[in-house]
Amino acid sequence: MAKKSGNKQSAAELKQQIARSREEIGHRLSRLREEADVGRKIRRSVRREPVPWIIGAIAVGLLVTAMVTRKKKIIVDAARATTKSKSTLLEAGFLLGALRIAATLLKPVVMNFVEKKLGHYSTRGRSGPKGF
Repeated sequence: MAKKSGNKQSAAELKQQIARSREEIGHRLSRLREEADVGRKIRRSVRREPVPWIIGAIAVGLLVTAMVTRKKKIIVDAARATTKSKSTLLEAGFLLGALRIAATLLKPVVMNFVEKKLGHYSTRGRSGPKGF
């Protein structure tokens, strides 16, 4: 059996009370949505007082620019740097010379290999004097 509640209100009074509670909850929910809408608050603040926002944006931009373009401090020992750079330049020159000689000697071998692997493509598809 169902228990009887100690409430002596009529059904109409209970419906009115439920309707008032729903309205109150709806009102509180809309207030909560307004309070949680950060984007709207920021837009409203920018419209009301644009100068502090512009100054703040400029400050943040300058700070980011300063952090990105900050240069590393390099201390150079002049005596050691000249001998090191000369030897590095000599090594680089020697290496480039050796690579040029090697490329000159290996060019016929590479060209022969490429012709063997890709030679059948060149004879098959030529339709005109320009190869198109």
